Amino acid sequence: MTDRTASQAKTVTEETVTEAESTTPETADPEVEARREAAELKDKLLRTLAEMENLRKRTEREVIDARLYGIAGFARDVLAVADNMHRALEAIGPELREAADAKVKALIEGVELTERELLKMLEKNGVKKFSPHGEKFDPNVHQAMYEVPTSDQPPGQVAQVIQAGYMIGDRVLRPALVAVSKAAPKSPTSANDNPEPEDGAQ
Repeated sequence: MTDRTASQAKTVTEETVTEAESTTPETADPEVEARREAAELKDKLLRTLAEMENLRKRTEREVIDARLYGIAGFARDVLAVADNMHRALEAIGPELREAADAKVKALIEGVELTERELLKMLEKNGVKKFSPHGEKFDPNVHQAMYEVPTSDQPPGQVAQVIQAGYMIGDRVLRPALVAVSKAAPKSPTSANDNPEPEDGAQ
């Protein structure tokens, strides 16, 4: 073999070795590979734990909502009974109460006691009555039935509660039926409330 041929063979061999080294993956080290896999598994574990925690919290919220708001339909039906009791008691004026005999008074007291117990039972289950008289009108919890011209309150206030509202938890079970105040019409006056004095007046 000539020197030229030997030189060419050496060059080809060196190129092959260099190419083989360049294609060898850097992560061929078992320790590095093991660390990488451990990091990936740790990341997957943390993600799974986070998802499980979110699922647990969501399930807890759903259970609480079901327990609190699951009776909404039943509570709404019971409100009709509470309303009828309240109307019956309002229909009995002070004069009628005074003139009633002992049996009728006992009947009235029994209806009042039943109404109080019914409201306590509703409140125990998260249903609370509210009467927003004098508050600012809020369409989220109030239902306006009509407007009342008045100068005693600023416009947009609840001037009268026609029917009390009820909340269940932080939600509206039934809005309060209300009358809303508006500015009273101004009385007709002269163009100038303080007319100028007549000619010659000091």
